[in-house]
This record gives sequence, C-alpha cells and structure tokens, in this order.
Amino acid sequence: MTANAFALQDYSFYDDAACDERIRAAKAALGSRCAILGHHYQRDEVFAHADYTGDSLKLSKLAANSDAEYIVFCGVHFMAEVADILSRPDQQVILPDMAAGCSMADMANLRNVERAWRELSEVLEPDEQVTPVTYINSAADLKAFCGRHGGIVCTSSNARGVLDWSFSRREKVLFFPDQHLGRNTGHDMGIPLDEMVVWDFSKPMGGLTADEIRGARIILWKGFCSVHQMFHPNHIHKFREEHPEGRVISHPENAFEVCQASDVVGSTETILRHVRASEPGTHWLVGTELNLVNRLHHEMADKGVKVQFMSPVVCMCSTMFRTDPQHLAWVLDNLVEGEVVNRIQVPADEAREAKATLDLMLEITA
Repeated sequence: MTANAFALQDYSFYDDAACDERIRAAKAALGSRCAILGHHYQRDEVFAHADYTGDSLKLSKLAANSDAEYIVFCGVHFMAEVADILSRPDQQVILPDMAAGCSMADMANLRNVERAWRELSEVLEPDEQVTPVTYINSAADLKAFCGRHGGIVCTSSNARGVLDWSFSRREKVLFFPDQHLGRNTGHDMGIPLDEMVVWDFSKPMGGLTADEIRGARIILWKGFCSVHQMFHPNHIHKFREEHPEGRVISHPENAFEVCQASDVVGSTETILRHVRASEPGTHWLVGTELNLVNRLHHEMADKGVKVQFMSPVVCMCSTMFRTDPQHLAWVLDNLVEGEVVNRIQVPADEAREAKATLDLMLEITA
C-alpha cells in the first residue's frame, strides 16, 4: 500500500450503513472499470454489491470475459488466484481481505504434496501410474504441480469427467485436498471403498503400507471442508422422520454417509438449480454453507418451497465471513483514488503451468 492510499484501520470506525454508502459511491465512480465478484458463501452485506455471483470458476470466467480493469473478488485466496490466472494481462485482481483463506486448501501445501510424490516413488512409478488431480479449492502452486506431472484440476461439478479422463491415462489417481469429493465421486463411478485409501500427510508414506498403495485406485488426501464436516447422517434421519415427503440435497464435500443418505448430491450451482426448479410445497433439507441456504430460503418462500439448513448448529465459512463491508469499501475507495491495494498476482511461471491444467479441465469437460 502506498503512502497516499486510504488506511484500512480508519474503516473500522465506519458502521455497515456508512460502508454501504461508500461502496455505492465508489462503484458509481468506477463504473465498468471495476467488477465485483461475490461467491455464494459471502455474507449478505457484501453479496448485495456483487456484479457477478456464482461459484469460484464461474466467477473467474465471467470476470476474464468482462471489460473490467479491476476485478474485486469477494471470496477467498485461492479463488482470487484462479481469477488472476484466467484474467487478461490488463486486468488486476484484488482480494478485499488478504486473511480470507480456505482451511481445506491449507491442508495440502506444495511441500507435503511433493514429499508424497517422492514417497510414492518408493513403491511405484508415479509419473507413469498416478494422475495427480487437485480440486480447484487449492493453491496455484498445486495446480502448477499437477501440470508438471501430467495432472489436472477439477471442480465439484466436473469431478467425475475429470476422473474418467485421469483413469484413461493412468491406473491410479492422487486426489487432493478434499478426500470427501474424491471418495463420493469415485463411489459414483463404481470404485469400491476398499480401493480408495486415505493419505495422512502427517505420517511417513501417508500411514499406508506398500500393498495398500499398490492396491488403491484412488489415493485420497486427508483433507476436508470444516463447514461440511458439521453435517451428519442423524440430521437427515431426524428430518425424514419429521417430514417423510421432504427432499435432501447435499454438497459432495460432505462425508460419504451424508451423501449416501441424500436424494441429490451436487455443487452449489446444482443445489440452486434443483431447489429453484422444485414444485410448490416441496420441503428441502440442504447440506451446504449457511449464507447460501439462508438466501435460498428467502428466495423460495414466496414460491411455496421450504428450504431448511441441515445442521441445528450455525456453521458458516469463517474465512469467507472475513470479507466485510469495511474491507470492500476500503479497496474501492482506494481504486477511485488510483491506488490498488491487496492485489493478487500469481508468479508468471506458476501461472502458466496452472493455467494449462485449468484450460485442460475446461477442454475435456466442455
């Protein structure tokens, strides 16, 4: 931040209403030069200002295709990295709060993944037998790692297509960082649970024997989403007892037992599509982040569709929640003054390798 930029600490004195006014004024001043992206899990006070809404990949593609000079990503760090990788050289990506990360993404770092690759080489030939697949919820350097080793990126929407492609090339997959998306997708493809093993990155050889590694088709990284860990099968059983005609829809980041007890399993876009298309009188139990479910609840109420959050405990994405009106107002006010703060810029070599894996994903799942 330069000396002429507005100081973030000054914005702590503004309440949400004052920030709302500043955000609207800054948006009007910037016009089409700035595009604000709002992920589904953002708090309402921020989501209301988004020019584009959706999941991380959808938002990045929309921004890259826009005329905007500045892309303000109200999401978390890996999402802003993807936007930077896919955007044009004349576009700059900004993350309102640099502390907005992703606990799941943090569970797989480059050092541990490279160590796992070396340890796998003690048992087999990973570059000949294993396709590394990283969920888009990961750092850019892991996407680049996959590019260097013949791997690819997936989303919760296209994981099955990506795994089909991966198995057409090599006999095994190393899937990180979310074990649940990997397991749920593998099971849907007919892969037995005992042919999917969990690699515990805190232990030598992932805590696995050589025979377990040789017998596995999917090696699942021991990672998970802290929000989706809050949902349990007993939440579904109780709902079905109280609402026998109700429907249950869950995100594939949920545990295997939760997804197996659900009527529909799919990404945030799939959840929105199914609930919005349902008939009046339908009652949904939804297993994903609270802000999305609450907005869907209010949206569908007038249509006679009831939307209920799966957990009795309030669980929102705490890192998404870090992006507040104060941070958004701060970055926009600075842009009006010609100052870019909190820019996300992936190193060129890393961005090139990561983009190749993203482009490949888009090509094979188009």
